[in-house]
Amino acid sequence: MKTEEQYFQEGRTIQAYMNEMSKLKEESFYVYENFQLPNDGLIEQLKGSSIHFLTITEDWCGDAMMINPVIRKIAEEADIDSRVTLRDQDTALIDRHLTNGGRAIPIVLILDAKGELIGKWGPRAPEVQKLVDQLRAPLPPKDDPTFQEKNKEVITILTEKYQHDESLWLYVYQSFMNEVLSLLRK
Repeated sequence: MKTEEQYFQEGRTIQAYMNEMSKLKEESFYVYENFQLPNDGLIEQLKGSSIHFLTITEDWCGDAMMINPVIRKIAEEADIDSRVTLRDQDTALIDRHLTNGGRAIPIVLILDAKGELIGKWGPRAPEVQKLVDQLRAPLPPKDDPTFQEKNKEVITILTEKYQHDESLWLYVYQSFMNEVLSLLRK
């Protein structure tokens, strides 16, 4: 069984991954180009740490479209190596990091200097999850003939919000940074 560190070593840099995206690329780069890291001192706390990030993702995922650019900005600013592995290419890794029994993405694995898994974050900040739950609550059951159409409408709304609602970007930043910094304090 491959370790998380082996997946990391085989992974592409987050920069290469984003440059090679075939879906949601423009939207993802919009977030990357417009997200401004807060001047809150948190990045300085990460600098010099010996951690690195491995993100399990796919370019068709709306959550990843918003989250990966935020993680990339954090990693670049703090000089942390951040790499990507694709969920669907090898499901053995995601199957070790399920969310409520599902293969939800993105999942960011936080590894120490030895490559040991010390924590993980994802697939969403709590505030973003609340928004998703609110938008999905009125959906009919999956076997309802209108489900596909109504679900597509929800996805369109979420994609628009993920791309343009800067408060969602900040929720991701704050949630992720809180997790990483709590791990570093242990």
